[in-house]
Amino acid sequence: MDTDEVLETLCDLAQQLDVEVRRVPLGGEGGGLCNLRGRQILFLDTLASPTEQLAQAAAALARFEQLQATYLLPAVREAIDHYKTTP
Repeated sequence: MDTDEVLETLCDLAQQLDVEVRRVPLGGEGGGLCNLRGRQILFLDTLASPTEQLAQAAAALARFEQLQATYLLPAVREAIDHYKTTP
């Protein structure tokens, strides 16, 4: 899978987790997951490279523990696991 395919799969996965995905220009260095009025929203910076957008999405989804028990394509799992933080 290329970067764009992994990114799109991550966005689809976010929506399955009831996370709204918004693609907006944020200067090339913004984006991430936030809680806005009780809804989780993933902002992806359209001015950032696809690789950076992938990093933003994967880092956001790495917070969702329920994904450990979910089958994900290997490239998607690898991206999420790369950004998973250990307590």
